[in-house]
Amino acid sequence: MSDFDLFSDADLPDDAADGGEDTSILLSDPDITVAELEAVSLALQAPRLSSGPLAETFEAEFAAYVGRKYAVAVPSGTMGLLYTLKAYGIGPGDEVIASPYSFRETAHAISLSGARPVFADIDYWAGTLVPEKAGARITERTKAILAANTNGHPAPWAAFRELAAKHNLILLEDSTEAIGSRYKDALVGSFGDTSVFDFSQPFPLVCGEGGMVVTDDIDVAVALRRFRSHRPDERGSVVVSMTAPFQGAMSDVTAALGLTQLRRLEEILEQRRTVEHLYLKYVQSFEGIKDPFIGPDVTEVNWFLYVVHLGTRFSKSSRDSIVDDLKVEKVESAAYSTPLHHQRHYFDLGYRRGDFLVTEKVADRAIALPFHTHLAEEEIEFIVATMKDASINVGAGAAIY
Repeated sequence: MSDFDLFSDADLPDDAADGGEDTSILLSDPDITVAELEAVSLALQAPRLSSGPLAETFEAEFAAYVGRKYAVAVPSGTMGLLYTLKAYGIGPGDEVIASPYSFRETAHAISLSGARPVFADIDYWAGTLVPEKAGARITERTKAILAANTNGHPAPWAAFRELAAKHNLILLEDSTEAIGSRYKDALVGSFGDTSVFDFSQPFPLVCGEGGMVVTDDIDVAVALRRFRSHRPDERGSVVVSMTAPFQGAMSDVTAALGLTQLRRLEEILEQRRTVEHLYLKYVQSFEGIKDPFIGPDVTEVNWFLYVVHLGTRFSKSSRDSIVDDLKVEKVESAAYSTPLHHQRHYFDLGYRRGDFLVTEKVADRAIALPFHTHLAEEEIEFIVATMKDASINVGAGAAIY
């Protein structure tokens, strides 16, 4: 099962829903080289296409990269978190605290497990869950806190670890948007009791669809593998047959692509940082937007998307008009994002507009611009100039944050 995208096809520009054929500048474009093509070709010629030795090698190298003892390859970040919740015995009657502000919506796994997602508001500048606000939502039913490194910016992990220890809660880390970022010099993925990554587009490390769960707890790792799938040689096992698996593993073909991308990850991230610096060069002349923010304990941020935060004189409709104007100029962009508590499923759980004002303020005025390694400087200059012209057309002017 794949992660739920933030937008349905109806929410995306028409050309994006059709695959972007009419769009000159795409929102994302995977960094695929001859190395990836050769790796996948070799995998397709191997006698084992299903989960096998390449998936195991990918797991081992990814665990070593993050600095964790165990890594378990999964079909998506959502499924990885679902396996994780089940591994910890979290389900109906339990509560998990999470952020309502997310792109990949990994938090859907909480509902899929039968537990109740309990949202808390975010920090206006970092976009991450606020520990104090999360703490105020803890009840006797709370079993875990799911904090995310939103759009690549690490959450305040020291405070979350202290909060989880104080209330004897499991601390889960959603690193789907932040591979390569660092908090206090340590890589994201190393802070939660268990941490989840996603490798689908538009993430820097892309293998089509897939993800990884990392942990230092051998019992959790064993449970993750049992919930993930049973191998043919395990089907006669009495112990294994006690656990009904989802049969959601990663194929060796997918792992071949992911493994090659992992070995090129620093190269990919460096190229993305170059694009980020070019964006900053041109957006600095754009009045009325928030400057990129990096928290005091954050060592390095590798942005998931290049998100421009408009000031408060912009409205949601003016933001949407800017997205439409970019579309006319054949630039694919997106509103970032529809808060989870505004979506139908969470309405049915009792959430309403106005519940999390900071999340709504940020989400109503954020635009995700094209961000990938294939962007040229003249394209970035054109994107920013088009957005600036569009902002003048909607009459927003300079803003107070």
